[in-house]
Formats: sequence, C-alpha cells, structure tokens
Amino acid sequence: MADGTAAGTATGGRAAQLQHTGMRHGWTTGACATAATTAAYTALLTGEFPDPVGITLPKGQTPAFTLAVEERGDGWAMAAIVKDAGDDPDVTHGALIRATVRLSPPGSGVVFRAGPGVGTVTRPGLPLAVGEPAINPVPRQMMRDHVAEVAARHGGTGDVEIEVSVDHGEEIARSTWNPRLGILGGISILGTTGIVVPYSCSAWIDSIRRGVDVARAAGRTHVAGCTGSTSEKVAVAVHGLPEDALLDMGDFAGAVLKYIRRHPVDRLTVAGGFAKLSKLAAGHLDLHSARSQVNKEFLAELARHGGGDDALAAAVTGANTGLEALRLCEAAGVPLGDIVAVTARDEALAVLRGAPVAVDVICIDRAGVIVGRAEPKGPRG
Repeated sequence: MADGTAAGTATGGRAAQLQHTGMRHGWTTGACATAATTAAYTALLTGEFPDPVGITLPKGQTPAFTLAVEERGDGWAMAAIVKDAGDDPDVTHGALIRATVRLSPPGSGVVFRAGPGVGTVTRPGLPLAVGEPAINPVPRQMMRDHVAEVAARHGGTGDVEIEVSVDHGEEIARSTWNPRLGILGGISILGTTGIVVPYSCSAWIDSIRRGVDVARAAGRTHVAGCTGSTSEKVAVAVHGLPEDALLDMGDFAGAVLKYIRRHPVDRLTVAGGFAKLSKLAAGHLDLHSARSQVNKEFLAELARHGGGDDALAAAVTGANTGLEALRLCEAAGVPLGDIVAVTARDEALAVLRGAPVAVDVICIDRAGVIVGRAEPKGPRG
C-alpha cells in the first residue's frame, strides 16, 4: 500500500504522505468514514460513486481515497474504505470502514448510527452522551460538512442517516481501551486532524484522557496510572481500585500528569517498573526506550544520597541495567527503590504545578514485587 494505489489508500501528494523522517502518514478512522460517507451520499444523489473520492481535512489537506466496496439500493448507498495507517503500528490498520447513507425526511438533519463493529457509549464522562454511537465530535462534523457540500452540489436536502460500521470491529476493540471506557460493541471512529502521524500514539494519549474523564464522571477520587498489566495488578492489590479508576499509562507519564493537572482528582498513584520510573525521576515524561534511557550516573547519585559509598556509586554507574543497579544497592543496604519512588513522586508533583492532587508511587520489579514506595504527598506537602 506504500505506492498509493491499493484499495483504501489515500492519494494526496508525497508531501502529505511523508514526515521529514521519511515515514508515511496514515489516515484516521474519522477520515475514512468521512470519505466513505461522501462517496455513498454522492452515489445516492447521482447514481455514480466517485472513485477515488476526495475530502477536505480540518487543516485543509485534500486527500483522495480509493473505494474498496460500493453498493446501492432503494434509498440507500454504501461505500467502504480500507484504513491505511501509514507507517504507524495502529491496531485499526487494514480495517474496512463502511458508511451506509440513507435518505431521511426533510428537516431531520444528519443522524448517526452505530453499525456492526462500531461501539456504543454506555458510561458518562466521554464527549458523547450515553447511548450514542462512538463516533467522535470532529469526525461527526467532518461528515456533516461533506454531506452539506454534496447536497449543495447535487441538489440534495442533506437530511440523511449515516450508519458507520467496521468489519471485525468488535474483535479489534478488544485491543483498545474501549471496553474499559464503557464503549461496547466495537471500535470508536476517531481523529481530530484526519491524519495519523507515525508513532505519535495520539489514539493512546486520547484514551488516557478519556479514561480520566470516565473516572471523574463515575465519582472516582483516586486513579492509578500504570505502565503495564503487572503494575496495574499491583496497584489494584495495594489500593483496591475499580477498573474504571485504572489508566493504562504505558510510556506516557506526561500525558497522564498534564491532563490530570487540568482535570484534577484527589489522588494519583503512579505504578510501574523500577527502570521506567527511574526515567520519570530523572525528569523524562516519555518513558519509551527509544526516547529516554535509564541514566546510571543519575542512579549512582541517588545511591550516594541514600548513604552509598564511592565504590557502590561506581558499581551502579557500570551496571548493565537499572534492575542490576537496584540489586547492587539492595545488597549494600541502600534503599534505591524507595529513593527513586520519592524522586519520581516529586517530579510528578512538579509537572502537576500545584494542582490539588496527592501523588504516591509504587515501583516494582519484573516479577511484580514491590521494590520501592513513596507515600502520598500533595502540593503543600
């Protein structure tokens, strides 16, 4: 699909496809649904499917999408596009996004429906009401705008029902946050720009934000940002938190802290592996190994502050891994795990900038054993 000719691939010039790194951009589910809607409504009014079908994205780009499926019947038309996520490892890459457009009575406007594979909102806190299809606000507006343009061009009223569906969407959704957010039955139709930037992980970060929103709407005053499933289990065991209070933070500590700074909860637990949280302690907000490294010199300095001598500091500096540094300190009676936890907590508080949130930290090893703790501390101590 890299040549821009396969079914579902958008074409719009190399500049729109490539970053300065040479990696290929992709297209959001919202952009695909908008293109499919545009093609289906055009066919409904004219009898012909435009293929490729062009759309205008929120920032003015004008990609065109090749149709993978097209069908038409009495009062309805359906078009489908294969989502191309470019070089991003997106779970929805290759998914078939369908839009079925049906004519509605004059004055009814645009109504959205969740077809098979698109989720339905069942909990408050999301930017959509309970019972609504999980088609986010920007894709909805994109579809409305394009329906209005097609109607103006071909003499339609613009009164339509748009049913968006995704083949195997319910299965795909199991690999997303949707079940935890209370979005049931399939994936969400997402995107604020229409473009997927490779490795920007915008969908993950958006899910973190929606997780905070759902927790707050459910009245949760204590949430946990966890780097993985093992640390999540530990946070649950320690604090007894319900599922809707758990944030799958992954490597995006900064995304959690910055959003909670604007949308505070009473208490935040940060739980993760010792090595990752040592990066947070050192001031890194993206904990991915490609974007931050364990700083052994920093750990050696922390070991000194914990009472370690020069020999221990040298050993820590020369350690192969953060976990080896931790074990060296444990053997020497220096509580490096606790020191890292406290330092990470204080770094988190600095990012929160006085927001009324108390933070505690739990560091674990690879087996899920707690190796460091920092007790709750708020902006005023």
